[in-house]
Amino acid sequence: MASRTLEIEKMSVEQLKALKEQADLEVNLLQDSLNNIRTATTRLEIASNALQDLSLRPQGKKMLVPLTASLYVPGTLDDADKVLVDVGTGYFVEKTMTEGKDYCERKINLLKSNYEQLLDVATKKKSVADETGLILQAKLRQLAQAQ
Repeated sequence: MASRTLEIEKMSVEQLKALKEQADLEVNLLQDSLNNIRTATTRLEIASNALQDLSLRPQGKKMLVPLTASLYVPGTLDDADKVLVDVGTGYFVEKTMTEGKDYCERKINLLKSNYEQLLDVATKKKSVADETGLILQAKLRQLAQAQ
């Protein structure tokens, strides 16, 4: 880390500005990715909870079935052991209830692992951006004092 600071301190003001802009852009992109992973994880957790709730309901149970986030239609539970799992890009796969729950748990664990790795990268990139900003400010103050 100390060698990185020495390299950054040797840069010109223009180079520092470019490095700071690039690091800020990367931090923003990483933050967007982290938000997307968080959203996907939340959706999978909701789906997993819905599967758990569905598995406890008896066959023939009357219920409301969501068509959209705000539109529900009445329905009757036919077979709670078979579920359709959205595997992406409009493809659905029929699975047993246990397989559906397992699929959700595996995806949640994968997303959480990716989130942790991405968070580590984002933290390091944010550190570079902050460090570059401080050095840039110091150089700009030196230039202002020299004039």
